[in-house]
Amino acid sequence: MTVQADLTSQELHDHYRSATNSVERTHWHILWLMKEGHTPDEIASLLGYTARWVRTIVQRWNRAGEQGIVDHRLTLKGAPCLLSVEQQQELDHALDQPPADGGLWNGPKVAAWMAQRLGRPVDPRLGWEYLQRLGRSTCVLRPQHEQSDQGAQQALKKTARGGRKAARAVSRSPD
Repeated sequence: MTVQADLTSQELHDHYRSATNSVERTHWHILWLMKEGHTPDEIASLLGYTARWVRTIVQRWNRAGEQGIVDHRLTLKGAPCLLSVEQQQELDHALDQPPADGGLWNGPKVAAWMAQRLGRPVDPRLGWEYLQRLGRSTCVLRPQHEQSDQGAQQALKKTARGGRKAARAVSRSPD
């Protein structure tokens, strides 16, 4: 197996050294080493790949040239969104209202809403993903104890940098 290229070994090395994408850099490295006379087995052991993968990269190069060794992951379409744009807008409006069971919207509640609209089960983690996608969260104020003294808490916050002495002085102050 040989690299069919008009490029010299030095030019392949230069491409390898100047590549910014790590996947493409590895592909150029494979081609350079092949041009240098290494076998696929040697290259595989040097770079941590299988000899079959090394042969695949060389075959792609021989078939399509530089276009064959680009990082193809960047061009993959990916899975379509579960909710259409209209359904996402409907969900966004639904999130403005409290959920049917009260409380706050969370991943499982959004997933249940989605499952009702889609007619199939939806994983609760996907509900959380759509909450985040729409810029929503479940942040709420911290609960306050019924008998808490707001004045004492504010005084403690103001003097907390003073350390323990300042905190004791606040608690001993006659009010």
